[in-house]
Amino acid sequence: MNAPTLRDSRDDDIVAIQAIYAHHVRHGTGSFELEPPTVDEMRGRRADVLKNGFPWLVAEAEGRVLGYAYANFFRMRPAYRFTVENSIYIAQDARGRGIGRALLGELVARCERAGCRQMLAIIGDSANTGSIALHAGGGFRFAGTMRSTGWKFERWLDTVIMQRDLGPGDRAPPAA
Repeated sequence: MNAPTLRDSRDDDIVAIQAIYAHHVRHGTGSFELEPPTVDEMRGRRADVLKNGFPWLVAEAEGRVLGYAYANFFRMRPAYRFTVENSIYIAQDARGRGIGRALLGELVARCERAGCRQMLAIIGDSANTGSIALHAGGGFRFAGTMRSTGWKFERWLDTVIMQRDLGPGDRAPPAA
């Protein structure tokens, strides 16, 4: 298979995006959702990200979406306006090929250019070593673990928080 290319997502990617996410909801602990959202719900989530001025990227090879990543506001209160939270999901059969690393790198670069100062990764399940390693390799530092915050697959799951400065981070005030 050819190396994937990264690009902005399009409306016609939503079915593939929803299928990737649905697999993770049904079989993984990275998402604390219990039922996969519909294609229409995913369409609405993407529209919200784009309306807020943030990127929603896909990795594509040979016409197939292999993964996606996006950032959105961490919280909607005005003081949080320079902090974003990322989400990255890779198709099960495309994991381990550097797609997540490429998507995260591009997402970080775009959010820096947009003037964001902090990026958070809110990682479901402290045993999610793949996501933790991906973020650590992308310059994120461990910010904390919230114990037993989710109940899925008949067990308690932790939430891991990782954080990365974007641009000058907190070393200078944001542009007016």
